[in-house]
Amino acid sequence: MSGGNLVLAQPRGFCAGVRRAIGIVERALDVHGAPVYVRKEIVHNHHIVAELEKRGAVFVDSEEEVPHGAVCVFSAHGVSPAVRSAAAGRRLDVIDATCPLVSKVHQEAVRFARDGRTVLLVGHEGHEEVEGVLGEAPGRIVVVGTEDDVRRLRLPGDTPVAVLTQTTLSADETARVVAALRARFTDLVTPGDDICYASQNRQNAVKDLARDHDLVLIVGSRNSSNSLRMVEVAREHGAAAHLVPDERHLDAAWLKGVSSVGISAGASAPEVLVDGLVARLAGLGFDRVALQRGIAEDVVFSMPGRLADPVTGRVPRTPLAGEASPEPPPP
Repeated sequence: MSGGNLVLAQPRGFCAGVRRAIGIVERALDVHGAPVYVRKEIVHNHHIVAELEKRGAVFVDSEEEVPHGAVCVFSAHGVSPAVRSAAAGRRLDVIDATCPLVSKVHQEAVRFARDGRTVLLVGHEGHEEVEGVLGEAPGRIVVVGTEDDVRRLRLPGDTPVAVLTQTTLSADETARVVAALRARFTDLVTPGDDICYASQNRQNAVKDLARDHDLVLIVGSRNSSNSLRMVEVAREHGAAAHLVPDERHLDAAWLKGVSSVGISAGASAPEVLVDGLVARLAGLGFDRVALQRGIAEDVVFSMPGRLADPVTGRVPRTPLAGEASPEPPPP
């Protein structure tokens, strides 16, 4: 097979919310010891879940599966008030790893519902993040996934509405849905763009990859919304594109006739999986690797104070197997 070029997207992989969520589970294990229970996958990546299970994390589908009084971490995707209430009823020691950007959407939903507006949540029905927001104001929030959903809404055009969005959507697709809502409703407000900075940055980088390369590969799990959106974005901008959970899922047939490959990773995918894919591609002749010119992210979300080191005040974490340390060591 003839050789070719590889270009790694910048930025790619872990975002600040994912680093914070994983760090919370790691630190909870350090402070409390195993087991620490985690409601749902802490982030949508099977490699991360498997590594944390090795350290003593126990992943459950419901807070009802957690023993009374045990430590329970809520995932980065957020939970509904009903889940918080059920956890309190079981006297669980809850540590909340909800991404601050998701928490912002929850707060906006509560505010607009209290103002008497119908909240139109642009998102994917059944996604954990969407389920959590829906629970903030049952009966006042309607999920809208597509422009067709907008046309099917049974609401008068003068209904006071507020538009919020799931944080991991395709920015372009969401803009089309929001435009359809603006055309449909005369009394519409929105607090701004809820799609997270990391999703936007990664999608923009993928657009550039798609313009310059024959094939774009996105490292991420099949249940990762932001990773799936990145595949869609690459295809919309003219490239063949595939989701690759890890190097074992690379189909060598995709490389036929390809001279250059762009690689990125979803916000919950660790760099070790990118490294594995790069190594596999090198073995297939794609061994000229370059880094895309892009923006550097320096966003850091603070950790819960209860998990900080009592002496330094820092919240140390041990990188997962094969993961580069996210922060330099303290001076």
